[in-house]
Amino acid sequence: MSKNIDRKTFLSYLGTGAAALAAASAGLGTLEGKASAASKTADHLFGFNTNRVSGYFDPIEPSKEDKLILPKNFKYDVVAAYDDVINEAGEKFGSGCDYNAFFPLQGSSSRGLLATNHEYVTFFQIGNVDGKPTKEQVDKALYYQGMSVIEVYRDSNGTWKMDPRSQYARRINGYSKFELTGPAKGSKAVSGATTVQGTFANCSGGVTLWNTVLSCEENFSDTAEEAKLPDTHYGWVIEIDPFDKGYLKKHTALGRFNHENTAMGVAKDGRVVVYMGDDKKDACVYKFVSNGKYNASLGRGNAKLLEEGTLYVADLKKGKWLPMTIEAVTKALEKGTPEMKEKFKSQADVVTYCHEAAMLVGGTPTDRPEDIEISPFDNTVFICHTNNDKHGNIHGHITRIFENGDDLGALEFDFEIFAAGGRQSGFSSPDNLAFDSNGNLWVVTDISTSSHNTGVYKTFMNNGLFVIPTVGPNKGVAMQFASGPVHSELTGPFFTPDEQTLFLSIQHPGEMTTDLNNPTSTWPHRPGDKIARCGVVAISGFKLG
Repeated sequence: MSKNIDRKTFLSYLGTGAAALAAASAGLGTLEGKASAASKTADHLFGFNTNRVSGYFDPIEPSKEDKLILPKNFKYDVVAAYDDVINEAGEKFGSGCDYNAFFPLQGSSSRGLLATNHEYVTFFQIGNVDGKPTKEQVDKALYYQGMSVIEVYRDSNGTWKMDPRSQYARRINGYSKFELTGPAKGSKAVSGATTVQGTFANCSGGVTLWNTVLSCEENFSDTAEEAKLPDTHYGWVIEIDPFDKGYLKKHTALGRFNHENTAMGVAKDGRVVVYMGDDKKDACVYKFVSNGKYNASLGRGNAKLLEEGTLYVADLKKGKWLPMTIEAVTKALEKGTPEMKEKFKSQADVVTYCHEAAMLVGGTPTDRPEDIEISPFDNTVFICHTNNDKHGNIHGHITRIFENGDDLGALEFDFEIFAAGGRQSGFSSPDNLAFDSNGNLWVVTDISTSSHNTGVYKTFMNNGLFVIPTVGPNKGVAMQFASGPVHSELTGPFFTPDEQTLFLSIQHPGEMTTDLNNPTSTWPHRPGDKIARCGVVAISGFKLG
């Protein structure tokens, strides 16, 4: 921290916007780098057209309570929780709430569609699994994973609610029919399939430039095996349109692995770029660059750009993006085994067995690359490397990539460790990211449930939500905004366009429960309810400059 200013005073400046922040030179000095021009920023990827920040607050202390704790003067409303009825057809809100994306209706920041990912089921949905799950348990797993689209609104009292009468509200899950696109469509690698059954293990995601949602299939293998579904039909990036029930695609050109999220931007020459992380230990960071160029007038027609292009993997040691093409893999296999040569015969094989191909061409194994976001102010790319105990990286870190010439389409880059988890920073195991329009980075943490409040994780207590300035002398300093209930993970932070509401998922509260008569959490503490329910909350109380 600057010796001239404390956290509370610094945060009070945040509510006045970038210009005033820069003007407070006696305490803060001028902002660093290109982000100092934030006050001049027009529309950018996140849809904001002002430099207003999402308010200021007094940081909270870590907590072990079974509550969602926020700073004073902030409140939350539970807009939907596991098993809530979301539409007139009686469909139910799913389990394992993760990524959220808000789509205004008629330009409103107080009514819109909320797309939410559902990652997995827990004891509260399927009970104990003793050996192989029963058919009923498998059916529930397929039903409660996937995605929900619901309609939400803020009423005259300022309370956020779900509207179950919505014409748009629906579930997308393990039974929905998806069209495959890209090089693996119809290929031997996917058993000749052009359409596949369902999506599940939906972790994080992203919003496209044409206003659709990309959702990522992460830890899909167990569900696929238990449901006797082909493994290669899962592990892809899917695309849905919240406003169109019939639009369901899986884009194989983006590769198949344990996807965490997507971050989409535009190269200087107009091509679409999508960054992605493979969320497992010793896995890689990828980006896809389309062959064609983005044309705003085409709207959803731009989705074709995700069908043809080049997938790259990051070589962090050399600062290069390496092409994941069949030509590159074939060259790397010149001295390979006959089995590996047989495995990679086409581009369909490369995208289907992406991690193995990445290792062959020289991708750098990293420490669980999870959420990736592009700074809306300077095109630097932020990556959460959550942790990797195999390498002694217990608390993880946030990497910041600088593409050559600030061009997202560049093939060379440099990088820095923007923030490191640990006692010195106050957070551990960074996971999901979101920017507000003053360039502050909002970070949620993913300390493994079994490690909560034990060993070197004791000081962090429950998982939380933190705010980290990306500019100025306090750059990289984390301040805690929220603490989650017992055994939960906070996920999917997403602001409304006016930045007066932050949507946030409360994932797997009470996850360690093994006896319904003795749950470790009962959040959200509904009257008469004896189980914990994952859900999505709308946080309000932000003061804008």
